[in-house]
This record gives sequence, structure tokens and C-alpha cells, in this order.
Amino acid sequence: MKTAPLIALFAAAALLSACSKESAAPAAPAAAAAPASTSTQSSGAAPAPAAQSSQVSIDTIEKDAQGFQVGPSMAARVVYVFFDPQCPHCSALWYAAKPLKTQARFVWIPVRLLNDTSETQGAAILAAKEPAEAMDQHEASLMDHKGGIKPEGKLDATEAAVKKNTELFTRYQFSSVPTLVTKNAQTGAVVTHEGALPTPELAAFLGVPSTEK
Repeated sequence: MKTAPLIALFAAAALLSACSKESAAPAAPAAAAAPASTSTQSSGAAPAPAAQSSQVSIDTIEKDAQGFQVGPSMAARVVYVFFDPQCPHCSALWYAAKPLKTQARFVWIPVRLLNDTSETQGAAILAAKEPAEAMDQHEASLMDHKGGIKPEGKLDATEAAVKKNTELFTRYQFSSVPTLVTKNAQTGAVVTHEGALPTPELAAFLGVPSTEK
């Protein structure tokens, strides 16, 4: 991984923590500058308590969404991440989550929020023999300005899965990606967060040790 592009990626993510339909289309500068996040962030500080939702159901996400897993299958902490393959803030979260992959299980769920390419690339990642490796290759390609993963073959089944993921995302009235869904470590209540988080703040949100190595 090249250091300079990665630093640039996180610098961009710091300006706007999430992507939305509005940010994908031409918009007024003021709208583009507003962060779309459920918690207040500050440098070096843990995120504020995430919004609790009585509507979002982890059981439903497990049943109806299709994603790929990174981390121990028996991890005590599980977080579901709705992401768009074209979203740079989702890329930032992908890299921020890597140091925590032994501490929590991440389930990455592709949606089509930004454009048609989002759907086909999400389908290609799901269809890969090793989706996590495909995601790594996709993010590296984006960072090198090569456009990301190139879909190959028939992807009807996984394109349908991305559509279904997007329908679920919309049903819960999430407005931006990445969106994280997990359970509060102390109360067990479902909590959500819209927007990328640096590794220490992500660890604090999940209630796991931060191991940036």
C-alpha cells in the first residue's frame, strides 16, 4: 500500500465522513460540506453515543442482507457495514477497520447508492471466491485511479442481492454510507452510525481495544 495515497484518502475522509445521493449529484457547496453522521467527531476523541433505533433489526439484516465477513466467526462483537463500492469514505472505513479484524467481526454489505457502477462492482465483490481479497484489490485499484474491480461473467444473482441490500438500507431510512449497525457493548441495544471513523474511534464505538499495528 502506497503511503501518500492512503494519507490523501484519510484527509479527504476527514472533510466529509460519508457519501449520500446528494453528494453524488451536483450540489450546492454548503450541502456538500455538511457531514452526514449520527455522532459528533473530534480529533483524538471517541465518538458520542450512537443513535439507538427501535426500527433497525439485526435479525432482519442477518436474514435479508447479503455481505461478506472479515474477522473471527465467533467474535463477541459483530458490526454490519452498509457500503457503496464507489464511496471514498467507505474505503477509509475499510482501512480503519483492518487493525480491529481480530477484535470484531465485520460484515460488509454492498449497496447501490451513488451510481450504476456501485451495483455491478458490489455484485462482483460478492461473487468473488474470496470477497475480502476482491475488496482489497478493488480499493487498491481505486486508489491508483484505475476505476476499481472489473465485473466479469454473469452476476445476476449477486446484482439481485445488492438490490435487496439497497432496499433494506432504504427501508431503514439510512441516508449515507458507510452506515454501521451493531449492539451497544453495555446495554445490548441496537446502535447505528453513519460515516467513517478512524481506528481509535471505531474501536470505541464497538467497545473493543484499539490495536493499531
